[in-house]
Amino acid sequence: MLAIELTFPGGRYHATPWDAHVNEGVTEWPPSPWRLLRALVATRHLKAREEVSQETLEALIEALSAELPSYSLPGKVEGSHTRHYMPLFAEKTTKVFDTFLHVPGGERLVVGWPNITLDDRLSTALACLLERLGYLGRAEAWVEAKLCDASPAELDCGPVAAERAAEGSECDVVRVLAPVPSEELVRWRSAALDERITRALDEERRKARDKGKPADKVKLSPKKVVALESALPRTAYDALIAETDVLRKDGWNRPPGSRWVEYARPRSIAARGVVVARAKPQLPTVARYALAGQVLPRLADAVFEAEKVRVALLSQSDGAPVFSGRDGVTGQLLEGHRHVFIMPEANARHGRITHVTVFARMGFDENARASLERLRTVWQRSGHDLQYVLLGLGQPEDFGGTRTVSGQCPLLATAQAWVSRTPFVPTRHPKRGGGGEPKRDEHGLAIGSPEHDFVRLVMEQGFPRPLRVERVPETDLGGKPTPWLAFRTDRKRGAGRRAGVHGVGFRVVFPHAVRGPIAVGYGAHFGLGYLVPCSPD
Repeated sequence: MLAIELTFPGGRYHATPWDAHVNEGVTEWPPSPWRLLRALVATRHLKAREEVSQETLEALIEALSAELPSYSLPGKVEGSHTRHYMPLFAEKTTKVFDTFLHVPGGERLVVGWPNITLDDRLSTALACLLERLGYLGRAEAWVEAKLCDASPAELDCGPVAAERAAEGSECDVVRVLAPVPSEELVRWRSAALDERITRALDEERRKARDKGKPADKVKLSPKKVVALESALPRTAYDALIAETDVLRKDGWNRPPGSRWVEYARPRSIAARGVVVARAKPQLPTVARYALAGQVLPRLADAVFEAEKVRVALLSQSDGAPVFSGRDGVTGQLLEGHRHVFIMPEANARHGRITHVTVFARMGFDENARASLERLRTVWQRSGHDLQYVLLGLGQPEDFGGTRTVSGQCPLLATAQAWVSRTPFVPTRHPKRGGGGEPKRDEHGLAIGSPEHDFVRLVMEQGFPRPLRVERVPETDLGGKPTPWLAFRTDRKRGAGRRAGVHGVGFRVVFPHAVRGPIAVGYGAHFGLGYLVPCSPD
């Protein structure tokens, strides 16, 4: 086991979390893995260039990023702060709250990686960097650091996986920033690059159309593609050295290549007065509606109904980012499909839309919730507007299940086997080799085929690689087998990458049960490409 010991000779630890303002009075405790690794990088560049080579530093960061560390935290920690007036300009001042933790000099903090063992080269480099590490957090948070011996049993603060610390338990859940592991970073970078290229190409084509030029012949220059590639980190080291002001200017809400991780920290270590960066209250991510009207729309027209719902929510919310898909300040597209998926459902025998589920990974803030609550009617061309009745706001587990007669939502259920309910529209074309034969990946799938594209997109959303992916020709609507050709698969508004006009359907089996929603492909945010649970046989 690899372990390091930190002590604070000045008795103070100052560190403001990434997503907090200094005047919020919040201290990052324990020190995040992101902060620790950035401190090592800075120490090498300032104090150990001759002793630790660039190659060794990158290898060390790669090794320490492969596993989330756990901590043994000092028990005698107290929170405190000072208040003073900071001069601005023209003899004006602003009041500043300077929050810190008091850590007695004899108390030590241990950071351990139970499954990491460094070779002699990396261990020597780490020992050198720790010896020359002067502070952690703010410059006045003096620190002394060294390698130490520790056992996993000593580590009382570690990451929590699927389960969170329950109310009334002996732990608080705190949120810290950590690097993304290498394999996950590769997948994230590929998806982010594809999205940025698509966004840039759409923008160039829009400019061409505005000038009256043919848009279908517009291509991105190699220089532009290289610039887009260079903006995304390839390794954990690249992510750590990105400048904060540049990231904020580019519209990132956190450093690319980073992730939020929740840790369970024993309450016994939090002495009086300690204010730490706890996991923020969970925003609702699901809004579910029941529909009423003289003529309910067909599920085959789900994409049209979803577009009308989005227009209504944009109007109600004055273009909130969770509905527009764009950053409210920079106007840039949000990364990672965090904005709304609007998914119409047909849960009755007649095969028409009975419910609409609105899901957003980023959650609905106060403005978005108010807009969802104000959504009462949606315009219909027939003149018979639909009534939308909000059933509730919450998390997928609050609504998910396969008992539709009890009001449960199959889209949000947990299952191992899933089947398409609306058609998946691919976003890529098949790739062929010199002899005309399809190129195949390491799993035997034809690259660019609908199956390959489906698996790629599912994994980009964090789901495991499916064990089986089989095509299905149709779905059941109103007791009738309905082929995918019967569905509308083109949006009336907006753009998006697609390969061909028609959609396909799949039956998918994962290695273990996963929770929905699963919605991928062209138009996935507008009712296309979503799946529901089915029998695993």
